[in-house]
Amino acid sequence: MAQLLTKVDEHVWSGRTDHTENRTSFRYHQIIESVDIEVVPQLPDTCAIIGFESEEGVRRNKGQLGAAKAPNALRSELAKLPWKFPVTKRLVDVGNIQYTDTNLEKAQQRLGDTVAKALQKKMTPIILGGGHETAYGHYLGVRKSIGENASLGIINIDAHFDLRSYNEQPSSGTMFKQILEHDNRSSYFVVGIQRYGNTQELFDTADRLGVKYEYEENMHIGNMDKLTSDLKQFIDRHDYIFLTLCTDVLNAAFAPGVSAPSPFGLDPSVVRSIIRTVTSHEKTLSFDISEVNPVLDENNRTVKLGAYLTNEAITTFLGGEIHDASS
Repeated sequence: MAQLLTKVDEHVWSGRTDHTENRTSFRYHQIIESVDIEVVPQLPDTCAIIGFESEEGVRRNKGQLGAAKAPNALRSELAKLPWKFPVTKRLVDVGNIQYTDTNLEKAQQRLGDTVAKALQKKMTPIILGGGHETAYGHYLGVRKSIGENASLGIINIDAHFDLRSYNEQPSSGTMFKQILEHDNRSSYFVVGIQRYGNTQELFDTADRLGVKYEYEENMHIGNMDKLTSDLKQFIDRHDYIFLTLCTDVLNAAFAPGVSAPSPFGLDPSVVRSIIRTVTSHEKTLSFDISEVNPVLDENNRTVKLGAYLTNEAITTFLGGEIHDASS
């Protein structure tokens, strides 16, 4: 079977150990728990890491390959970060969906089933892609969990609309068109759009489908109050939200290891602020990060930044860091 959910080698989660008993000295690798999603009980106050080792969508979209190696690379960097929560807050690793053939749709369905199962068990899914086709599997799981009648808002931090035609086949550039044309209870807000990173046809498609978007050039620290207000208004109009991050939205100086680097991309501090704003809202169910490409990276900069941004999502979902973690 090509799309198996496999456990992650324990050596991926490793790092410095300052103390084996004092929890205030712990790092991610000391608290992570490997679980079987099928048998684990309900785990509130828990983030569940799910890896999606796919780049078939990138290949179909004629992008540069290597993102399939990202889930474990991101884990290795997360492993080194301090864990600043009490024992009541947990982090579990569900494993990786391994993708080894060309049936992208089955792999996305398997991801969706895993995301839905995590939500059913009161956990917050943290999905490590993979190409941005990860987002469609993420969507399938959220929609399955919330039912067909709930309104769903999708917030995408991305330089590109990903609204290409899927008449021939789906790819990493078609997901949101697939969603919007088949799900009238979902709507889409994409922040970080590159004016010259998308054709006029894609802008026309976005307008036709009622997509809300914000240009990269308007997204800077001095304008964050307006962006935050726009995000909150979008969230307020929906029953549930999920957040997806395509790392090619970042300035290439900070994130060279992506399939489509952006010379005029966003500053990491802006992306961090967006992640904090969205994941702090009670309607937000889950987060994915996609398009980190370790093969194209320089000195592990993109992988490390991706891990830090994922840590921001985890930290905010769990209620912000707790300075007294001894309890």
